[in-house]
Amino acid sequence: MIRWVSAVVDRPARKLDVVVEFWAAVSGSAAGPPDTAGLVGLHSDRGDDYLRVQGVLDGPGGVHLDLSVDDVPEFIEQAVEAGASVVADQRILTSPAGLPFCVLPWKGEHRRTRPFGGPDGALSRVHQVCLDIAPVEFGPELGFWTRLTGWALDTTGLPVFSRLCPEPPIPIRILLQRLGEPRPASAHMDISSADIPAARAWHETLGAAFVGEWPHWTTMRDPAGVVYCLTRGNPATD
Repeated sequence: MIRWVSAVVDRPARKLDVVVEFWAAVSGSAAGPPDTAGLVGLHSDRGDDYLRVQGVLDGPGGVHLDLSVDDVPEFIEQAVEAGASVVADQRILTSPAGLPFCVLPWKGEHRRTRPFGGPDGALSRVHQVCLDIAPVEFGPELGFWTRLTGWALDTTGLPVFSRLCPEPPIPIRILLQRLGEPRPASAHMDISSADIPAARAWHETLGAAFVGEWPHWTTMRDPAGVVYCLTRGNPATD
């Protein structure tokens, strides 16, 4: 059983400082010191920690999930039975589409972080990791995450999206997006916002760049040039 989920923003190590500053600001958090693996925790008094930033040596980076459980070996066995592969340290795995995730011991986290008010007062909350999956891999990937998490499946009303929604207080849900073309699986962060135009303007002052706008979300790039989305919703419940 998954007790807690954290989202880890993976970015090039050479840009770690500016990325930590950005994600700490947009989540209303304070950054702790990096550990020996280049992992920086983002801390807030509005709830238990669920966001981290990690410097990586290869590639542009992305996002991965840390799943906290009572019994790590047992959960890893279940993950492998569901289709995962163990790649390192017996705690780093990949999904059928090749997306990395980690399995960690639960440390008692239970307080879901409350939304954060930006300079104009509009609320937002980092709330979701979106998995971007090629058409041929979408079905197996959705089946894997549905089986592994045991969470409720919401088809969202849009055929290209399926969402897995955990029970409270788990702070991160998983959205799977069926891409329109074949390409390697990837993941990006979503931030629920009560006022996307205001959030966009503020994020741009922090170093983000606008990519595109759709009816329910706006796509941005953070200071490392990696995509994330501002999604229209209610940060208190998303």
